[in-house]
Amino acid sequence: MVLKDGTKVSKLGIGGWYIGDDIGAKDEEISSIRYAIDNGVNLIDTASMYGNGASERLIGEALQGYKREELFIVSKVLPSHASFANTIKSCEQSLRNLKTDYLDMYLLHWRGVYSFEETFSAFEELKHQGKIKNWGVSNMDIDDMKEILSTPQGQNCMVNQVLYHLGSRGIEFSLKPFMDKNGILTMAYCPLAQGGRLNKRLLSSNAIKQVAKKHDISIMQVLLCFVLMQTNTIAIPKSSKLKHTKENINSLNIKLDEEDLALLSSEFKAPTYKLLLDIQ
Repeated sequence: MVLKDGTKVSKLGIGGWYIGDDIGAKDEEISSIRYAIDNGVNLIDTASMYGNGASERLIGEALQGYKREELFIVSKVLPSHASFANTIKSCEQSLRNLKTDYLDMYLLHWRGVYSFEETFSAFEELKHQGKIKNWGVSNMDIDDMKEILSTPQGQNCMVNQVLYHLGSRGIEFSLKPFMDKNGILTMAYCPLAQGGRLNKRLLSSNAIKQVAKKHDISIMQVLLCFVLMQTNTIAIPKSSKLKHTKENINSLNIKLDEEDLALLSSEFKAPTYKLLLDIQ
């Protein structure tokens, strides 16, 4: 994948949600992150909110020993901290947690009470200081994105991180086409619908089972392959177990064909009208 400024980043990333919450899982979580990096995954996503910094701290530990310039680290500022001054402070705390001098991408986690202009001005100041390379947003719908692009700094928005998976395709109607047209990357969180309300339906789907059987892959790999096949899109599944991380990486070598996509779409249809942005 290539951002609109020419920055290269892996099509598959490491999702940091819930990582670091369980001290007993620490060793395997670190091993999973390192395995992914050793096998070509360079994007690691986290947020100050995740475990109140626990995810950032564990990821910071896992990344020690790697060449910083070969990694692409993403974190987020909470809307409640998104004033000019507190955005700067929050970023600096994330840098300390992650044991790094800069972030490759810094996102506004969702829309809050502070104006886009104030938060984005802080992002631009952080860029000026060398503490972030680029910035973007998360959980923003099309009206938000149109407003963002109308701000003085809006054209510098590189990413919108949103929930997207086979069972939640609402962004395909208007949001994703708008972002594609404007060179804004879609970063899909929960591409496997982990813990989401549609998880059970996906796991029991006959269409997904048929595609999985045809390619001799798991149901989760079918779900991930669907997202990975989308243009201008990065998938960031949670990567806390080594077995699952290996399976996720192997999905990069699997290509679903038109017959597979038609079968999947017969059960999980693309939207024909505007839907509310899904967040779970």
